Amino acid sequence: MLWQAIIYLALAIACEIAGTICLRLSDGFSKWPYIIGIATGYGLAFWFLSLSLKLGMPLGLAYAIWAGLGTAIIAVVGILVFKEPLALLQWLGICCIIVGVVLLNLGGKVSH
Repeated sequence: MLWQAIIYLALAIACEIAGTICLRLSDGFSKWPYIIGIATGYGLAFWFLSLSLKLGMPLGLAYAIWAGLGTAIIAVVGILVFKEPLALLQWLGICCIIVGVVLLNLGGKVSH
């Protein structure tokens, strides 16, 4: 069951990333195909997240992973796809997000 929850969480992250990319491409909600992508991406993201929680993934951990990895991956997508600059301090912030998610995962294993 834990593997299913992890798969659903990964799908939630992927859908959130897709929805956020569509948000960037929508040009202020002026391009309809991307607006549909936004609604679909975010809707599926929440649905998959809820399935992960239903299978027993702890809320705090699931949300931290979902939000943290989504933020970090979108920052990298912004750099690679949209050629958005990222300062050294912003890179440090992304690294902190990744380290925080890892620590949250390890903390649950150590305390049990």
